Amino acid sequence: MNQPQRFLSLDVFRGMTVCFMIIVNTPGSGAQPFAMLEHAAWHGFTPTDLVFPSFLFAVGNAMSFSMKKFGLMKDQEVLTKIFKRTLLIFLIGYLMYWFPFFHYNDGGGISLSPIGNTRILGVLQRIGLCYGIVSLMIHYLSTRWVIILSILFLLGYWLVLLLFGNPADPFSMTGNAGQYLDLFLLGDKHLYHGEGIAFDPEGILSTIPSCVNVIIGYYAGRFIQEKGKGFESIAKLLMAGVLLVFLAWCWNSAFPINKKLWTSSFVLITCGLDLIIIAALIYIIEVKQSVRWTGFFTIFGKNPLFIYIVADLLLIIINTLFPKSDFSGWINTVFFQAIAPGPIGSLLFAISFMLVCWLVGYFLDRKKIYIRV
Repeated sequence: MNQPQRFLSLDVFRGMTVCFMIIVNTPGSGAQPFAMLEHAAWHGFTPTDLVFPSFLFAVGNAMSFSMKKFGLMKDQEVLTKIFKRTLLIFLIGYLMYWFPFFHYNDGGGISLSPIGNTRILGVLQRIGLCYGIVSLMIHYLSTRWVIILSILFLLGYWLVLLLFGNPADPFSMTGNAGQYLDLFLLGDKHLYHGEGIAFDPEGILSTIPSCVNVIIGYYAGRFIQEKGKGFESIAKLLMAGVLLVFLAWCWNSAFPINKKLWTSSFVLITCGLDLIIIAALIYIIEVKQSVRWTGFFTIFGKNPLFIYIVADLLLIIINTLFPKSDFSGWINTVFFQAIAPGPIGSLLFAISFMLVCWLVGYFLDRKKIYIRV
């Protein structure tokens, strides 16, 4: 009878993650955003660094519900479902980097954008790969073996960076083994260049430890379903979260917390903080029954991947329709920076854009349209 209400905290967590992911991904131009709304330059940690791993954690939460039906399906059906969804998410992510597939020439003509320069990996691609790898692990392996492999992922990644990176600084942007592997397999033109060089923060090698964020999210979701919303569950989630944060802090001296390398210590601190946040949400929502404010975030949580895709494509579409003007830059200059110069104006633009995306989600929810990517 109370099943939907029972796990409202997990829906809110997923919605909050999408909401803040849009805010940090679309700061207004014309001013430097607040430091807490930017990623750490290299080693270190900011609240913004928690957003993407929390999305992976939320993917694991959702899998703890959706994978129950795998036990009633044949192996071929399970494999088809897993690989189909993995490929679909990966392909959407790849096509988003190629989108809008053409560009305007200096003379005013239109040319097809060369696919040979398109980034292969990225945020959605990592989500797809992690979903596929973790789904196969959880479906075909025992919990004991999943835990063992998770530990090996974290320790093995550390050792690979130490053994195959630049001996002088194996954790540098240009000297880490992950960049060497990406350059060798994918090539310079297919990597992210936002750091000024060919370096992909969602590279091949760092996808391995990022799977652990999904795995811990899965088992957290399963634990909450099995143990319920009582104080004992909250206490155990808090203790597990604090323990992971402590282990990350200890490991940081030897293997620095670094989002762009997705270091193993980064995995531990983000999963630890996610467990603490989940515990707090369970207490506020499920125990104290404070639910009036939750509707805003559940709008995001009902179509999370689709709304994220809309947020990524919306500005690209607008700027493609108006190629001779930077539409978002113009709005910031004449409005947001005019009424609130500096980082506040930048934040106001980000919040306004997030609300536009929320309206898309609200419309879909009113029409009972839920798009499962």
